[in-house]
Amino acid sequence: MSYFELAKKMMPRIVEWRRYIHQNAELSFEEYNTQAFVAAVLDEYAIPYVKVAGTGLLAKLTGDKPENPIVLRADMDALPIHERNNLPYACKSGKMHACGHDIHTTSLLAALILLKINGYKGTIWGLFQPGEEMHPGGASIVLKEGVFDGLEPRCFVGQHVSPELPVGVFGFRGGTFMASTDEIHITMRGRGGHAAMPHLLKDPVVASAAMVLAMQTIVSRNNNALTPAVLSFGRVIADGATNIIPDEVYIEGTLRTMSEEFRAQAHKRVEEIAKNTALSYDVDADVEIKTGYPSVYNNPELTKRAIAVCLEEFGGEAVVNIPMRMTAEDFGFYAARYPSLFYRLGVGESAPLHNAEFVADEGCLAYGAAFMAELAEKL
Repeated sequence: MSYFELAKKMMPRIVEWRRYIHQNAELSFEEYNTQAFVAAVLDEYAIPYVKVAGTGLLAKLTGDKPENPIVLRADMDALPIHERNNLPYACKSGKMHACGHDIHTTSLLAALILLKINGYKGTIWGLFQPGEEMHPGGASIVLKEGVFDGLEPRCFVGQHVSPELPVGVFGFRGGTFMASTDEIHITMRGRGGHAAMPHLLKDPVVASAAMVLAMQTIVSRNNNALTPAVLSFGRVIADGATNIIPDEVYIEGTLRTMSEEFRAQAHKRVEEIAKNTALSYDVDADVEIKTGYPSVYNNPELTKRAIAVCLEEFGGEAVVNIPMRMTAEDFGFYAARYPSLFYRLGVGESAPLHNAEFVADEGCLAYGAAFMAELAEKL
């Protein structure tokens, strides 16, 4: 029996697992119940595991050659979103799997069980990773713990849901796929007071406005136009009033790029522009750049092999080439160190990811689980 046929046969249980995880969503690094649930299912099928990164698990199917494992990875955390779907298994706690991590976790869990049932003799590790949605990213913590030191995993494989693709369709892109992401935090400090007497003040509001505009030249004038990059500011807090200029303004933004060289250059330019703008407006600037996830790079040879597996298992209409994305993923930490593959799993048309009305068609679970198992065996 093929993995896909076996997955379809197991669908009632697989759906049951997914609905439990969805209904009991947990935020980043708080996945204690999810960890316990996954562990209980692994225990049921006698699949050994160890705890990693606090609330994560590393399951181990150790075959005839225990060295150099293939690592299948799924993230487990949810988002602080109040779900607006009228589903019997909707989460009511103000947390929601609006990015499909419940699908990822269930697919990996089912894939390991499919491999165990089919008696596969290779060495496969299943990494149930916490905290993808929160800096510094669960992947960075897993690697800092040295879980894979001295083992040289053959490759890392991860999947991510895509409401842009129908169920039964997989999206692939070799090479650079997703952007790096860094957080920018800037505080402009001046001397506030009555808005009718600005000549007596040091206005951080005007300075902040000038700084945000000047920052736009970093991408437009310092970055190679052929390399995707985005610098956006989404939070500006000037807590004054119509007749009050505040003492300080707080600004937050995000930097995303596909180039590590430009990333380093942009960090320097952000600080230079903030400090120099502040100086020209006679205020002070405090700058903090929180280095986030590296870009996701898909090993080209792995991508070709995965596409061939997908075509063999599901046919020509199951494979589409997808463009680069400026969204980010802490899977990039693995891809920076080991040969890696990160692909998209079609879950049917829906509201977008990170939206309170996102819904995945559960039919995707058979495809997600079976393809992960096929990749584990054939890579």
